[in-house]
Amino acid sequence: MSYLLERDGLNGKSGTAFATINGRNVLLFGLKKFEANAEFNTADFPVVGTKKVQQKVTGMKTSGSFTIYYGTPEFINIAHQYQNSGTLPEITLQVTNNDNGSTVGTQTVAYYGVNLSKIPLSLLDDSADFLEEEVSFTASSFEPLSSFTAPTNLGG
Repeated sequence: MSYLLERDGLNGKSGTAFATINGRNVLLFGLKKFEANAEFNTADFPVVGTKKVQQKVTGMKTSGSFTIYYGTPEFINIAHQYQNSGTLPEITLQVTNNDNGSTVGTQTVAYYGVNLSKIPLSLLDDSADFLEEEVSFTASSFEPLSSFTAPTNLGG
């Protein structure tokens, strides 16, 4: 039986992420963690003749969150802009996994129509050596711009 070799395990620190806010690229240089998910909505599909209740996918939601070191002014400025004008900027997020030690290559995913769901405005924490903020978001769509490939060698 074949298995993944350790050299193709992806290092979680090898990559980059940036936001495009109204056409301006902002590197998320203090990024600690990024996660985006596809959440499928389902509905029951009962049918006469069986006691099984099937599930049918009826939609999908793209959402996620990222944790950065506190001190990036971009996000509080977005909240302030909305408070004062009722408008939000156009936001795209792009995340790249790129572990040069792996043979699976690079994967880049773009998230379009990003709406920030929760933005910390102020933080203090007497037990924190470094302040971190978690920003949650939804996106109207996503697109893999490049995808991983199969590993060149497998154990076995």
